[in-house]
Amino acid sequence: MSISSSPIPPTTTAVPPRALGRTGPAVFPVALGCMGMSGMYGTADEPECLAAIHAAVDGGINLIDTGDFYGMGHNEMLLGQALRFFREQVLISVKFGAQRGPDGSWLGYDARPAAVKTALAYSLKRLGTDHIDIYRPARLDPNVPIEDTVGAIAEMIQAGYVRFVGLSEVGPETIRRAAAVYPVVDLQIEYSLISRSPEAKIFPVLKELGISVTAYGVLSRGLLSGSSITGRGDVRSHFPRFTGDNLARNQRLIGRLKEIADRKGVTQTQLAIAWALAKDSSIVPVLGARTRAQVAESLAALDVKLTPTEMAELERAIPVDAVAGTRYDERQMRVLDSEK
Repeated sequence: MSISSSPIPPTTTAVPPRALGRTGPAVFPVALGCMGMSGMYGTADEPECLAAIHAAVDGGINLIDTGDFYGMGHNEMLLGQALRFFREQVLISVKFGAQRGPDGSWLGYDARPAAVKTALAYSLKRLGTDHIDIYRPARLDPNVPIEDTVGAIAEMIQAGYVRFVGLSEVGPETIRRAAAVYPVVDLQIEYSLISRSPEAKIFPVLKELGISVTAYGVLSRGLLSGSSITGRGDVRSHFPRFTGDNLARNQRLIGRLKEIADRKGVTQTQLAIAWALAKDSSIVPVLGARTRAQVAESLAALDVKLTPTEMAELERAIPVDAVAGTRYDERQMRVLDSEK
């Protein structure tokens, strides 16, 4: 498979691909995020998750995102099973570095060069592949210079185990330092109608350096689509936007999105995705779907066209500072390099 242009399935020729950075591959305009398939939002139906992955690929999606810590390796094994017979049709993006205990607890991050290579070795095994297309630290390790982490990934590129370098949730200074070591194709960061802080300081640096955005949380973990916490095991129960008075205030806010979506004859999910797609051609929304129905609804957002007037109306209806609560809890917000 060529690393300069990933194959787009024939059924998607009517949908123009987006370049992943100045030096990266061509990708379908939306990607599939698999985190929710491994327990982060409660119990998932594994056969349906496998069917959802297949539906995404059949629909043209050729960039699939996972993390080696999702379900302590479960997510990679699930993806490896799903892609067993058509690995060459897709690009796999893997986040690494998060440390977890047997009880599922979060123990910090490790992005030392030796840890980079060890994590990669295990990911290759779980995914059943000989290379990972985009490899990225999930967070900045405060104890390891980003130059050392990216340098280790660059060595793995030279050895043929990785194709491209990506970053996740880091700020302008870290982005510049990483890109000085090796070309970076994309930054994965939360971005949505109610999470627009990257626009101020981060996006201008990405534009300058020719780095794309793979935007996760485009639906703000289901808040924008009207999804609710499912019970035990749903990580959203710890997020301020989903708790107490914040949730009630945010639901009223999201009501404005639904009103506009109803007028346009689309779902609020599709409108939120269409907004992200229309913001800039360098943005590739990463859609977290666990079912075929969710995949189909998300793909239909590609047919939703928004005029500049409609974009302005949406952003007036949901101002950048209107959401109640931070996107992560206080502890996580303190350690996010992208929030500094």
